[in-house]
Order: sequence, then C-alpha cells, then structure tokens
Amino acid sequence: MSRVISTKSSVMTIHVIAAALLLALAGSAFAKGDAAAGANKAKPCTACHGTDGNASQDQQYPRLAGQYADYIARALQEYKNGERGNAIMKGMAAPLSDQDIDDISAYFASQQGKLHDLSHMKK
Repeated sequence: MSRVISTKSSVMTIHVIAAALLLALAGSAFAKGDAAAGANKAKPCTACHGTDGNASQDQQYPRLAGQYADYIARALQEYKNGERGNAIMKGMAAPLSDQDIDDISAYFASQQGKLHDLSHMKK
C-alpha cells in the first residue's frame, strides 16, 4: 500500500513540476513585444519617464521600469483610443502601431524598477 502511495506521490510531483515549467515558458512564448526594438521606440518617453523608465525627480510621472508589459500596453491602447483621459499621453500614443506599443511595453517591462513601499516615509 505504501509503495502505491509513494508512486502516486512521485507522479503527482512530476506533474506539478511539468506544469510549473510550462507556465514559466508560456510567459516568454506569448510575449508579443521586442524589448530591443522598444528601446529605440521609447526614446520620446524618456523626457518624462526617465531614460530607464524610473522617472525623474518630478513625481508626477509614473515609473514604468519593471511594470508588467500587458499593463503598459493596455494603458497605451487606452490613451490612444481615448478611454484614458490625458491629452499629453493621447498625443504620444496616437501615432503608435500595435507592434510599437508591444515593443515599448516589452522594453519598459525588461528594465530594472526602483519601486519601493511607503515604509521610508515619515509619519
């Protein structure tokens, strides 16, 4: 009986490991954008969001470095189609193709973010 349980446990472990590997590989397999192409396409973004996407000292501009690519892509699509209201971002997103958006999103997602929690703030 214990041998049967041990065999079932081993099979279950193998299935879990295989599923985890497939999920890990799926993220990169379904990535739409080209971060290298996005680096060049994102140059206009650096004026507000910083050269690496970590924004400048002006805190009104969000940090994009390390953000999820799908979130950035959705935000850009929403600025482009008017679902998000920001005249500057609408103008920046308007000429972008879907591939441009995917590439820019991949670029910022690939950058090292400098986000932190609020524990550093004084009470």
